Amino acid sequence: MLELLNTLYVQTQGAVLHLDHDTVRVEVERETRLRAPLVRLAGIAVFGQVTVTPFLIQRCAEDGRTLVWLDRNGRFKARVEGPVRGNVLLRRAQHLSLSHPERPHQIARQIVAAKIQNSRHVVLRAAREHAAPEDRAALEDATDRLAEALRRLRDAGDLDAVRGAEGEAARCYFEVFGTMIRTDREHFSPDGRTRRPPRDRTNAVLSFLYALVRSECASALEGVGLDPQVGYLHALRPGRPALALDLMEEFRPVLADRLAITLINRRQLKAEHFEELPGGAFHLNDEGRRTVIVAFQRRKEEEVEHRALKQKVPLGLVPHVQARLLARHLRGDLKDYPPFVYR
Repeated sequence: MLELLNTLYVQTQGAVLHLDHDTVRVEVERETRLRAPLVRLAGIAVFGQVTVTPFLIQRCAEDGRTLVWLDRNGRFKARVEGPVRGNVLLRRAQHLSLSHPERPHQIARQIVAAKIQNSRHVVLRAAREHAAPEDRAALEDATDRLAEALRRLRDAGDLDAVRGAEGEAARCYFEVFGTMIRTDREHFSPDGRTRRPPRDRTNAVLSFLYALVRSECASALEGVGLDPQVGYLHALRPGRPALALDLMEEFRPVLADRLAITLINRRQLKAEHFEELPGGAFHLNDEGRRTVIVAFQRRKEEEVEHRALKQKVPLGLVPHVQARLLARHLRGDLKDYPPFVYR
């Protein structure tokens, strides 16, 4: 049985994290601000100028506890990994699958199918909540186009066709993303999806949340002994966690996108939670990041129905469940990989 443990997020600049027996002690200006028992932590994520002592780094590596460094805007910088875990035969099966004539595009097609269905769920919900007829009509049209993309995906016979269907669905989805925002459109209407850097406040929130989801997925894959670098949908590149990027596609709409929309529509995020940098880039400030992190942790605690398990599980555990299901498929215990479809 899996247990939903917490991730400790530290963004206070100048903070120092110490190992104090079996506890993480957080100091700011030599004053203890927090003590957190290690037994209740699945991982630690630090943002910007935060120091982690060597003793705590070593303990996290020994325990298999995730320790991730991100910059102040949530962009991934580094991760501590202890000894390689998991059955070497599982990793061998994962690597050999890349050369299989069918398996890479079959796994990728399952992942993209779930992403499109989950994206369509987000758009359908937004259409139900909208009072403006023009906005509702645009969202309903997008749901029809996403349904058509899903039908075309069934006939995708190779990996290029799968990637093409995914790209088409993503364009359709982000064309109406701004329509799903109902409040303060003056400050939060996005112009499509922009990255590195995000060019508006909504994209800044999405990029930050995607960094958190990516870290969750990489940890889940490492936890079952899979190699996060070897994926099927995303091309292999040095230093790129292709399989973590594959896995997170299923969760972007329900774990990140829907949360961003909710925070904006409920005015929990406001224009003053962002800073605009030279060149037109936007980033969350300290208060904005704190708001998003708290909401993200609460979102992970919400229970959802898992079709493959036929039971409810906390949303934060779903990446771990999916990593185990993928491992079972690669070992040959499951004929097909069953992706996560939200309902």
